[in-house]
This record gives sequence, structure tokens and C-alpha cells, in this order.
Amino acid sequence: LGIDQDDMALDAASARFERELPTARRRFLKGNFDSLDDLLVQAEVPGVDCFLFDIGVSSPQLDIPERGFSYHEDAPLDMRMGPGDNTLTAAEVTNSYNEADLARILRVYGDERNATRIARQIVRTREKAPIETTLQLVEVIKAAIPAAGRRHGGHPARKTFQALRIEVNHELDALDQGLRAAVRWANTGGRICVISYHSLEDRIVKH
Repeated sequence: LGIDQDDMALDAASARFERELPTARRRFLKGNFDSLDDLLVQAEVPGVDCFLFDIGVSSPQLDIPERGFSYHEDAPLDMRMGPGDNTLTAAEVTNSYNEADLARILRVYGDERNATRIARQIVRTREKAPIETTLQLVEVIKAAIPAAGRRHGGHPARKTFQALRIEVNHELDALDQGLRAAVRWANTGGRICVISYHSLEDRIVKH
């Protein structure tokens, strides 16, 4: 039973099973971790022996510039993992959240030490014109970070893009709700496995 909120991922999984394991029993459902209860009821399973959660953005999402996840390619500021179901975009967050909320998101979700500087620069820039593309935002971030800070720690926009992506997709709330549902549905002796990628996710999983 495979669950994903991205139609592209569901199509890819279906094609791969059809190609490599055409006789395997399988079912793919569209949804997010936070809807796990409803999805398992829909699938009519009595219990689950093993859950595997793969958290965060996927490589194909990063590889398609039009999705707006990459800070290397110019594209509309989108970052929605499930575009058909989520109306909030990174452009809306960037252009409508106040400076304090932007700084909080960048600090908490991105562990960005220059969160206040970047939030202030975003607000100043959007007063002249909306920030609508990924590379526009990258330039705003570069302008906000001191030159010395841009020489270390990888791409200067990495943490800001991570923070916006988490906010747009409500990733941490969804993970928390999904794990709690998994505990309820796990059979005796079952296992819940989670692939996580940063400390915010780790903390929720370990708790």
C-alpha cells in the first residue's frame, strides 16, 4: 500500500511496479501523512505490520524547475508537494507574511542564523514589487547575508528554501499526526520505520 500526495510520485510508482513486478498485489492512494487514518479506512486494512515513512522533498521534485523547490533554477515560487490539494504557495508566504512571522519560520524551520536580516530584506524588496520567482528570492537572500556568511555552509538560500517548503506543506504537523496514527494502526510486533533528514523531523520521530 503506497501513499503519496504528489500525483507524479504515484504515477512513477505505478509504472515501476507494472514494469518490474506486474503480478504483485499493490494499491496506491493519494494523500498526506496527516490523513493516514482515513486512507487506511479507505484501503480496508485491519492493521499494518510495517510502516515506512520517507520524509521531506524527493529528488524528482527538485529536478523539475517548474515545481519551485530548487534555488539553482528560475521558476515560480511554488514548493507545493500536492499542487492540486494545497492552495498555499511559497510566493504567498513570501509576499504576505509579516516580518516577524517570516523571521520565525526561517529561524525555527531552517535554523537560519540570518533569519531577521533575510525577513527584513524580503519585506523591503516586496514593497517595490512582489517576489515571484525562485531566483528573485535567491538574490534577496544573498543581499541580506553578509559576505563573510555567504562563504561558508553551502548555498546561502538552502535553509530559507527548506523553511518555506516546510511551512507551505505543513510538513512537521503532518509527520506528527501520521506517526500517531501509525502507532494506533500497527499490529502487535509491528514496526514503524522513518527516514528523516534534519533535526526538526528527528525530534518528532524520537519523541
